[in-house]
Amino acid sequence: MNFVKISIFTPTRLKRAVLFAALDGICVLISLVFSFLLRFEFVIPPAFAASMFKALFLFLIVKLTIFMFFKLYRMTWRYVSVGDIWNIFTATVIAELLLVILVMVPLSKTYVSNSSINIFPFPRSVFIFDTVLTFFFISAVRGSKRFYLEIIQKRKYRSEGKRTIILGAGDTGEMVIRDIFRQDFSEFYPVAFLDDNALKVGSSVHGVRVEGAIDSIKYSVKRHHADAVIIAIPNLDHKTLKVIYTLSRESGVKTVKIVPRMYDIHKPAINLKNLEDISIEDLIGRQLVEVDNEAITAFLTGKVVLITGAGGSIGSELAMQVAGKEPRRLILLDADETDLHNLELKLKMAFPGPPPSSRLSDGKLLPQELFLPNCCIVSFVVADIREKSLLDQIFSAVLPDVVFHAAAYKHVPMMEYNAQEAVKVNIFGTGNLAEASVRFGVKKFIMISTDKAVRPTSVMGATKRLAEHICKTYNNGSDTEFVSVRFGNVLGSRGSVLPTFLEQLRHGGPLTVTHPDMVRYFMTIHEAVSLVLQASVLGKGGEVMVLDMGDPVKIVNLAEDLIRIHGLEPGRDVDIVFSGIRPGEKLFEEMLTAEEGTLASKHSKIFVARDTEVFSRTELDRILGEFLTLTLAGIQSNHDGSIRKALKKHVKHYNI
Repeated sequence: MNFVKISIFTPTRLKRAVLFAALDGICVLISLVFSFLLRFEFVIPPAFAASMFKALFLFLIVKLTIFMFFKLYRMTWRYVSVGDIWNIFTATVIAELLLVILVMVPLSKTYVSNSSINIFPFPRSVFIFDTVLTFFFISAVRGSKRFYLEIIQKRKYRSEGKRTIILGAGDTGEMVIRDIFRQDFSEFYPVAFLDDNALKVGSSVHGVRVEGAIDSIKYSVKRHHADAVIIAIPNLDHKTLKVIYTLSRESGVKTVKIVPRMYDIHKPAINLKNLEDISIEDLIGRQLVEVDNEAITAFLTGKVVLITGAGGSIGSELAMQVAGKEPRRLILLDADETDLHNLELKLKMAFPGPPPSSRLSDGKLLPQELFLPNCCIVSFVVADIREKSLLDQIFSAVLPDVVFHAAAYKHVPMMEYNAQEAVKVNIFGTGNLAEASVRFGVKKFIMISTDKAVRPTSVMGATKRLAEHICKTYNNGSDTEFVSVRFGNVLGSRGSVLPTFLEQLRHGGPLTVTHPDMVRYFMTIHEAVSLVLQASVLGKGGEVMVLDMGDPVKIVNLAEDLIRIHGLEPGRDVDIVFSGIRPGEKLFEEMLTAEEGTLASKHSKIFVARDTEVFSRTELDRILGEFLTLTLAGIQSNHDGSIRKALKKHVKHYNI
């Protein structure tokens, strides 16, 4: 019995369509009757009353048929929009015009008069009244549920959600408050908007008043006894965000949410599910990054793209963003099969959908392939860039158009202990890829470099500087354009300071900082990769592109902010201790040497290094031959410092 009740009252598409059709029928009948009443000032002559009753059936059939044709019975009345209302208006006007033809055209008149339906005489002004009334009644029915839930029931839910102040009364703020209404105020109840646009102050958005500027958070929180703040300004820079976050916390607000970044391709819409907690990445690394998505899309769409180091922090984000640009094929190469496995799971989540009805094929295929709906064929290749013959097999099989080279050994202290491995991967691996790219006709080769390549004090930095030189050398005399993109630290990458701090914080501290004056440039992974793609479009062959990483951040300040964002106090709840500078580290990183300088590009955050030093192919072969001899000597070359001496010899400004 319970099952029958559930099945009867459970909403379905058919039940909704039948209900709408029944209500529309009532609206059509009422509209026609009221139109005649208005035309004759509520006293209808008998002859016209007879015409009205005879016309009811015709009006009903024509209008319901047109409404069905315009799919008015597929809309959901909980989410009726302006577009739906316009659709109702269009359908009503077309239905009324058809009725005018059927009723007023002489041929139609003759046909209908000879039938059992004689609906004449018929006043022409009735059509005007009927159009207006039908549109009004049908729209009222469609919007009734939304009106009831968002207006009538608004007071009912006042005490259920957190009293919330929304920062930003623009389009994003409007989308947020609309979704709050749709969620019946169950989580948030908006009490005020704050916006720095003076023209908006005093106005209202969906009945919620814009009270003042954003710096009046404390006053608004106190006035409304607010429990939450939603920051609805997606392109906010991290400095302003930090001020807002500090003011909110000082006001006693426990819940501070922010909308996702506006350029995040995986979150095209704004709703309550998208809202994020403020993270340390937001406070330190969130920057005003705008890229030319049309140019990037044109650069990647329909291309075969190969990414090395695809399982790493930068490589995996490159894979996600490149996949969103619909390349023809994406080859993801990494030596770590676990990282590739995790990346495969991420891509499947980001691009869900059923498998294709027929297997896509454009030539030779690698066996490790995956079809991502609305994307491309993706191949996962476990391979080591030090294996030249294997790279040749891969390049000959897929013939990439674009190569993003993100594979590298990057941890400074580890490479100080294992210099020969840094040479094998960062130098010879880059050389192998560069040679294969030239031989197999790659159009553009983009290497991910580092700020540690500037005045290097570490083996890692020196080997990456030589990798930049390899790209410059191979660029000369080839059809492949080689571009290096140099940037600093990315927040959240594996083995970086942030995950280390988080792990220490989970264990109650202390947080270890190498030196009180240690500073670094930081950017989030997403922002860095967005700029890498932009630099790939702007960069010309042989150039070293340098990303503007913003202002340098003191590591000790980063540690303090991380402690505070977890509701703790540095020095009281969690200690910070100084462990000393590690091998190969320096107190601050440089993006350029004084000798290089920069040239501006078309993007405000991307510059071109003016480094004119280029090795000839003969010089490069001689240098690589020297390092090959040292690496063949094995670990002994590392112990006696032979590799460091060779790096000092061939890398400008490198000091052992």
